[in-house]
Amino acid sequence: MFDFQSRINRLLYHMQEQVDGVLLSSPFSMRYYTGFTGGEGYVFIGRDGKSVVFTDFRYTEMVEKQCPIASCVEIKGGKKGLEMMRDWMNQSKFCFENVGIEEGHLSVATFSRLQEVFPRTNWAQANGIIDAARAIKDAKEIELIAKAEEIGDKAFIHILEFMKPGMTEREIALELEFFMRKQGAEGLSFDTIVASGENSSMPHAGVSDRVLQDGDLVTMDFGCVYEGYCSDMTRTVAVGTLSEKQRHVYDTVLEAQKMALDGIRPGRKCSEIDAIARKHIYDAGYEGCFGHSLGHSVGLYIHEEPRFAEGCDTVLAPGMVITVEPGIYLSGQYGVRIEDVIVVTEDGYRNLTHSEKALLFIKNS
Repeated sequence: MFDFQSRINRLLYHMQEQVDGVLLSSPFSMRYYTGFTGGEGYVFIGRDGKSVVFTDFRYTEMVEKQCPIASCVEIKGGKKGLEMMRDWMNQSKFCFENVGIEEGHLSVATFSRLQEVFPRTNWAQANGIIDAARAIKDAKEIELIAKAEEIGDKAFIHILEFMKPGMTEREIALELEFFMRKQGAEGLSFDTIVASGENSSMPHAGVSDRVLQDGDLVTMDFGCVYEGYCSDMTRTVAVGTLSEKQRHVYDTVLEAQKMALDGIRPGRKCSEIDAIARKHIYDAGYEGCFGHSLGHSVGLYIHEEPRFAEGCDTVLAPGMVITVEPGIYLSGQYGVRIEDVIVVTEDGYRNLTHSEKALLFIKNS
């Protein structure tokens, strides 16, 4: 069982005097602060620390079973739900003057409806407040992420035996997903990426019916969800014979990741770790070929904060769980990415990903 009261207390600390409460709308935030997995509705957390789940008939019993410290208010779906929520808030005399919202999750239509139903409420952007409390993972969260990552490691070992030249990217992706499900995954962290040959030059190419061929580099980026928590890993493997340049690109990415990992420790800024890998890749002659950030935090949601990115001045602290995924992408030719998930410790980091990173070649038979 998670300590939801401690999570709410951290949220209140980050709220300070900025808002009277927060209105959570994303499934991940609602689950994090209350335990509610239904995903539809709203959660209001006031300055007094009390939490209320507003949802419809389909989920009221679920709230009663899952949310030990939150009360449940049944509302109707659709437009009437917000009006019922407003009436209940007024009757209960909750302070609803200055309320933080998850601006990164609400649609324009929903926000407009909130303004209409609560005309006297001042809505404040609160993603930073809500995310800050989620940045440090506790021991149980790290345990679940590690378990999800372990399933990914097993899937990678399995797929190396399964893959053969002549197979399509789609066949490989389906096998990865099926295997992770058999190992206990409840779902996928994101749409699986299997990108071969020229497709691998696109960081998020997805999957296609392209057939694996001799001389291909194949990038596989995949992850699963275990008891709500995500895993994420990327490995690039080879088919047949590679050129010296392909090998050089691979070695450059691998060394960039190693250098970044060696630099991780509490007290350093996230942007500094990104700069380590970026400089190595640029100095090797691939400036402009590494266009995404070095990594992102992982938790209930696959892309959380903070990130190893240019401009991210968040200071690393023990308990942060972040990916390290440098890449080089040569447009129309091929690409390489290698990704691990690490947890920041008191004196460095612990790698939760254990799959081989030396360049591997898939077998012909």
